[in-house]
Amino acid sequence: MKEVWPGRPFPLGPTWNGEGTNFSLFSENAERVVLCLYDDTGEEMCVEMGERAAHNFHCYLPGVGPGQRYGYRVLGPYAPDEGHRFNPAKLLIDPYAKAIEGMVTWTEDVNVLPYVPTGEEDADFEADDEDDASVVPKSVVVDPHFDWEGDVPPRLPFSDMVIYETHVKGFTMRHPEIRDELRGTYAGLASDPAIEYLTSLGVTAVELLPVHHICDESFLADRGLTNYWGYSTIGFMAPHSEYAATGSDGQQVREFKGMVKALHQAGIEVILDVVYNHTAEGNHLGPTLSFKGIDNRSYYRLMPDDLRHYMDFTGTGNSLNPVHPSVLRVIMDSLRYWATECHVDGFRFDLASALAREFYDVDRLSAFFDVIHQDPVLSQAKLIAEPWDVGPGGYQVGNFPVLWSEWNGIYRDTMRDFWRQHASVGDFASRLAGSSDLYARDGRDPFASINFITAHDGFTLADLVSYNNKHNEANLEDNQDGTDDNRSWNCGAEGKTDDGEILTLRARQQRNFLTTLFVSQGTPMLLGGDEMMRTQGGNNNGWCQDNEVSWYDWGENPQAEEMREFTRRLIRLRREHPVFHRNSFLLGRELRDGGLPDVWWFRTDGRKMTRRDWQHGEPVLGMFLNGAEIPNVGPHGEETHDDSFILMFNAHEDDRGFMLPRRRFGAQWQLELSTADPSAEAGSARYGARTEVTVTGRSILVLRHASNGRRAHRARG
Repeated sequence: MKEVWPGRPFPLGPTWNGEGTNFSLFSENAERVVLCLYDDTGEEMCVEMGERAAHNFHCYLPGVGPGQRYGYRVLGPYAPDEGHRFNPAKLLIDPYAKAIEGMVTWTEDVNVLPYVPTGEEDADFEADDEDDASVVPKSVVVDPHFDWEGDVPPRLPFSDMVIYETHVKGFTMRHPEIRDELRGTYAGLASDPAIEYLTSLGVTAVELLPVHHICDESFLADRGLTNYWGYSTIGFMAPHSEYAATGSDGQQVREFKGMVKALHQAGIEVILDVVYNHTAEGNHLGPTLSFKGIDNRSYYRLMPDDLRHYMDFTGTGNSLNPVHPSVLRVIMDSLRYWATECHVDGFRFDLASALAREFYDVDRLSAFFDVIHQDPVLSQAKLIAEPWDVGPGGYQVGNFPVLWSEWNGIYRDTMRDFWRQHASVGDFASRLAGSSDLYARDGRDPFASINFITAHDGFTLADLVSYNNKHNEANLEDNQDGTDDNRSWNCGAEGKTDDGEILTLRARQQRNFLTTLFVSQGTPMLLGGDEMMRTQGGNNNGWCQDNEVSWYDWGENPQAEEMREFTRRLIRLRREHPVFHRNSFLLGRELRDGGLPDVWWFRTDGRKMTRRDWQHGEPVLGMFLNGAEIPNVGPHGEETHDDSFILMFNAHEDDRGFMLPRRRFGAQWQLELSTADPSAEAGSARYGARTEVTVTGRSILVLRHASNGRRAHRARG
């Protein structure tokens, strides 16, 4: 029997001080808590946590240190009608564990449910006394020390960012230049080939799909599938152990930190997709793995008139209860841990509207926002909201407060609609100019808008232009899962890959979307793999496809390499020219007395757009971008001003002739790029004012003011 000292109630979780470990667990409604320690053989030793302060049960164990595996058994009433689901037969994961050893083992012999599984809706009324310690992963005490070697986060302003949304495993799983044992891991993402690819592409940040420790759903195990995306968190402070090449007894923490350090050294920031709105424990019939058995009534939002059931703003069975101060503390402690101890640069909050709900309504002044805004660390991190959930009034694009950026779903929908001729040019121009209608009224800037065409949830870009209908058969739900994407645009026979004309048109349409994304004001987010024409075979809900459906294909493909090079060119153009990522909204106003406006929109005849043109014109639009008063830096570090550009968008299937604006906008223009001819070099064609220029059907032509030949050379280099 180990010696037990009283210990301290704070900090929560396990804290190793070099001689022993302090354990502390919050539970407002529990009667007793037992700490269970496990040796390498699985032998269990139990310690009663007899001390309690501020609802935290605590103790200190001399001689216990890094690598120690443990869990909790929490005793109290099992009374679902009262919101209590305590069951000492169920071993529980520590919410403050910094490492969790592995995954739940779903078996028919051992039941992780808190009740006798009769298959009936009221099955949870009777608690199950079957011990599940053999199948539940253990929490692990870790050594927090790590040599950061003077790591300094890049701290890039949003205006300079190009975000690359990707998956730790899928990005490297099939990469031929990465060692087999490192593929699909944190170390794989930190490897030279992976980082060299990201830097050569030009992205400045990776936004990683969830890396918090997850738990697969049991029904997926029954189907031989897994939760690949990872929106099923069970450990908010532990990096998912399955993504570690070095081990799962705490080594995953060191490996994750090493990945962040390597990316920072390359100038790349790390943004984590975090899921604080729900957990992996599901609804009243779901498993008891952690929070549900520790203090169900505190951790979850229960129906006010029916405490047995959960509020569900996420469609996953439960919603966490950030209204409770101790639950809000878990979320904040988790965020601070990743920001301070793991040097993470920012967070993208999944279904963030669920966190903003005080009770039913989304409240912009909720405690969650207040605490983050007052925090000296988190208020300086990059905060990105997915501004919707599935509850009433959950679609909140444009309504998050200052300091927050948002996934702009309206941008995505409008851009898709424009290129299939279903959106007005007025709506298209509003999104292209930074969505001031959504973000200017409360003092935010264009970078409050995270612009994207595709994301992990939905079709890839290649599939968006190849399929009219989803093909999710591999998910084994009779193709009923996923959204019916009514904004896809099939360029020819669905899925057909042997018709050269169709393939050419699809590639052009992909270039149209990519070009639109990178010339739009705001912060662009590229779905990883879109630059290499990654396909999921029409599956628009690959959440459970941990296989070749989702993994990147790094095989040699001339068309994919051409798209990669075109994407590099676009990102380079954007990053070299501040006119494409201004700090203020484009409003069509003169920059100074008698000068040219910041943006000027024109018709195919070279004249200014009228009100009627905005609402009823063809899906074609000319755009003059004025760079004359935007500071820039020359090739030798000298201060200069940016170039001006003309962009001509033609979403019509037929060619359109554009008359360039009159001479006051610029006497000479030269080709910068064409989505119809991606091989055309910058500067290879020149045009004078009031010259008619043909823009191929379904394409974009970008011209640059030709007054500065040095700039043209630099753009090509």
